[in-house]
Amino acid sequence: MINIKQIKENRMFYIRVLSIAVPFMLQQLIGSSVNLLDNLMVGQLGDAAIAGVASANRFYMIATFGLFGVSGAGSIFIAQYYGAKDEAHVKQSFRFSLIASYLLILPFVVLGSIFPNFIIGLFTNDASVIAMGSAYLRIALWTYIPMTFSMTVGNAMRSIGETKIPLYTSIVAIVTNGVFNYLLIFGNFGFPKMGVEGAAIATIIARVLELIVIAVILHKKHFIFNTKIKDLFKISPKLLKALTIRAIPLTTNEIFWSTGMSILFKFYSSRGTEVMAGMSISGTVADLFFTLFGGMTVATTIVISQALGANRLDEARKDAYRLLHFSQGLAVFMGLLMFSISFIIPQWYDVSETSRHTAETFLRIQSAMFWLYMSNAQIFFTLRAGGDTKSTLLMDAVFMWAVNLPAVGLVTYLTNWNVYAIYLVGQSTDFLKFALAYSLLKREKWVKNLAHVHEEKVPVFESPN
Repeated sequence: MINIKQIKENRMFYIRVLSIAVPFMLQQLIGSSVNLLDNLMVGQLGDAAIAGVASANRFYMIATFGLFGVSGAGSIFIAQYYGAKDEAHVKQSFRFSLIASYLLILPFVVLGSIFPNFIIGLFTNDASVIAMGSAYLRIALWTYIPMTFSMTVGNAMRSIGETKIPLYTSIVAIVTNGVFNYLLIFGNFGFPKMGVEGAAIATIIARVLELIVIAVILHKKHFIFNTKIKDLFKISPKLLKALTIRAIPLTTNEIFWSTGMSILFKFYSSRGTEVMAGMSISGTVADLFFTLFGGMTVATTIVISQALGANRLDEARKDAYRLLHFSQGLAVFMGLLMFSISFIIPQWYDVSETSRHTAETFLRIQSAMFWLYMSNAQIFFTLRAGGDTKSTLLMDAVFMWAVNLPAVGLVTYLTNWNVYAIYLVGQSTDFLKFALAYSLLKREKWVKNLAHVHEEKVPVFESPN
């Protein structure tokens, strides 16, 4: 018999989830759309240019995912303490996120500025690709500094349910990036024609503008996590320890997972520069659909973490499984859209036929597997929301290095299989990952109120007005 009451309750729950997820999905969709436009512009420069920028972006990806780990730990505590209405701990959690994020990103800036040729050379032996990638990386790595601030503040805003401001500031940055890409890559309207270096400069301009807009908003509008610069290093020792304990495995996981993804890129790239270009195209197009991941991670952080922080454990447990089923349904829909798009967008690129065919095939494989990717990601988001960082490390980075990389590495270097067969081997390991992830979810070690566990008499740590 159909339970009308339960259907109504779920409907309201899903509306709430979408109200949280959609603004961030729109932000990422706009960003992915402009990245697609940027990718198309760079693609007009040929296979070597698009492959070089793709290689540089692998280094960027490792840095960015490392930031996800650090700020993700802070976001968990911000959301839980916000749910517990503990303003002092919210502020201190934000301070930790900002300090730790910059401590993480600075080594990437230093390494990228000193060894750009070596970094790009890790992915390819093609001299033209190395030259293009290094030229782009030398400039683009300076975007990491403003990006770190914007990302940390944006995550804090989303953790307390403010999703519109990060959306608007991101739109400003994204549109700016697209305009200056058009001007500087091709030298339109009297601007110098700079190729891939123009793309990098456009990104810097956009990120600096984004930082300025966010700083102005923080100055004019009060958020619960707002803190004075003089109070930045005021974090209680107990909370600092708790945050560090959560941040280390999360950050380690993100860095090792993204490094593993970069190694996979190297494995696939062993089949030629045209494959690298095709992978860059498919990745950029697929990002239009992976916006679902960003939306669901924000929704999960707010829905699960805030419920746990308010000690509504049964509600958090119930919502976690509803989120999993909802995300799977959305993923099936997105996968169908991705499959349809695979016949259209790759044809817009001025690249070789092999590159286009690679992009089309990779997109179709991803579209069939999309529900599985989303299932694993949604479980990861839930485990992280409850602070079960050991399980997230096991199912993500450990699985990547113990199962995925060995499987793909073996067929890459011990067989003559084409890149499509190699890619299928890599993607098929996600079935094993799902079995592991679901077992970790069912253990329910993530059902934990961190705000209560680390409750203490906290110094106000605020400067007098």
